[in-house]
Amino acid sequence: MFKPVILDTLHNYSRSLFIKDVLAGIIVGVVALPLAIAFAIASGVSPEKGLFTAVIAGFVISAFGGSRVQIGGPTGAFIVIVYGIVQTYGINGLIIATLLAGVLLMIMGFARMGMVIKFIPQPLITGFTSAIAVVIFTSQIKDFLGLRMGAVSADFIEKWVQYFQHINSINVYALLVAIATVAVILFWPGISSKIPGSLVAIVVTTAIVQLFKLPVETIGSRFGHISPAFPAPSLPHIDLATARQLIQPAFTIALLGGIESLLSAVVADGMTGTSHKSNVELVAQGGANVLSALFGGIPATGAIARTATNVKNGGRTPVAGIVHAITLLIIILFASKWAQYIPMATLAGILVTVAYNMSEWQHFIATLRGPKGDATVMLTTFLLTLLVDLTVAIEIGMVLAAFLFMRKMIQISGVNLMPKDADETTNLDTDTVQYKIPKKVEVFEISGPLFFGAAYKFKEAMKFIEKPPGVLIIRMSRVPIIDATGINILKEVHKMCLQQGTKLILAEVNSSQILEALKNARLLFAIGKANVTKTFEDALQRADRVERDKQKAGTILAKSD
Repeated sequence: MFKPVILDTLHNYSRSLFIKDVLAGIIVGVVALPLAIAFAIASGVSPEKGLFTAVIAGFVISAFGGSRVQIGGPTGAFIVIVYGIVQTYGINGLIIATLLAGVLLMIMGFARMGMVIKFIPQPLITGFTSAIAVVIFTSQIKDFLGLRMGAVSADFIEKWVQYFQHINSINVYALLVAIATVAVILFWPGISSKIPGSLVAIVVTTAIVQLFKLPVETIGSRFGHISPAFPAPSLPHIDLATARQLIQPAFTIALLGGIESLLSAVVADGMTGTSHKSNVELVAQGGANVLSALFGGIPATGAIARTATNVKNGGRTPVAGIVHAITLLIIILFASKWAQYIPMATLAGILVTVAYNMSEWQHFIATLRGPKGDATVMLTTFLLTLLVDLTVAIEIGMVLAAFLFMRKMIQISGVNLMPKDADETTNLDTDTVQYKIPKKVEVFEISGPLFFGAAYKFKEAMKFIEKPPGVLIIRMSRVPIIDATGINILKEVHKMCLQQGTKLILAEVNSSQILEALKNARLLFAIGKANVTKTFEDALQRADRVERDKQKAGTILAKSD
């Protein structure tokens, strides 16, 4: 059941397909190089950690995943949460959180939660994705402008205050390098789509900086030499207290990684006409993060941009993703020494374009113009991500979305008391059937789910009964589901009917979920199977028999007196 997709694709694997995968993998590997370095630095860790993560996680996600073309590695979405963890708990805390997140992702996959994660509300995703884009952009202002200042505050507002305080220290050379980087990335696709614009920007700006000896900060001047040697795997020391502190950010990493990887897989499915295995993908994502943590790496997930690049360049099987990881490994082993000359302003320019692409400003504006509930969820998540914390933003956003959904369900639910003198006219196929409601029969019709949020409506509606009827019919054809509160309300109504001498009949109970709930609660037995009907006509006939039986019983009793 958890078989990697690569085993399915290799059955009819051809030489031509292999060549396409290799070429696509090499291109994606080159594209991933600057992004892996940039994401690592923006996350507050050394550049080689991003490279190690891209190699290890990229290989595992492709070799054991559930998508044919998914490319895994560090992504911009993790920058906010990783930076916060590093600032609070240090590198060791980040490794532990990544390890726990990997375990959580594997549990989600084995528990078959892949489909559930897909149902995360879109306004919430747009809210935190747009906020992450703003945070990434904000974090790059210092290097983009070449500001001469010390460590920047992690607080969003304080960060901007510090920028304005040091605005007079702009390095014009760094600013020009950053602008040139953005310009190359924007206009290069018009020249060639095969070679990534970010790589061209790195080569051009690095050459200019070194040739003219421009006074701008580089990776080497800030972080020193990038070591090509992979660290030995090691298990971090984990105690109960630390694990308890890090379980919340670990859950955020797992949830964010699961959402982004499955969204990327869905996008890839649309581009290739294939379908992915969501639970297999989650298990692979979890394993990738566990291994990344053991090698001192950072969180990883499916990367939408790199996955799309893979597909556009001919990648059609996981072999392309494996080649991408091998390409990165070769570059690290033989060319990593050149990475130290890359200007920090160049990486800032790359991340600014990444932030713009992540911003989804069109979706943001469209959601603002949409239903107020969706706009509220999006804005709440957006502001909390910026001003508080991504973990808090997702938690509160999910709770708010759930409450707003329940509010909608309450609004569409209703309980109506049918008038005594009314005829119920219902179209059944081509025939029109008229039902006459007897005088001693009261009929209530419930529409919408009968759950705890709507139960009070039913209680209020019951107060409109002036005197106990002989028979109370509750029509439930428009009730798709019922929860424990709804069952409890029906129990209370049944108890009231017994006390008043009223016969309770549930009509049009056709939902298997409702029937199962009635059986499990022993309510079907208490009411009587004969009093739970599939049609309204059967309910009226049952009510008529009950009334006749009562009249006969009354006549017999009168004669005996």
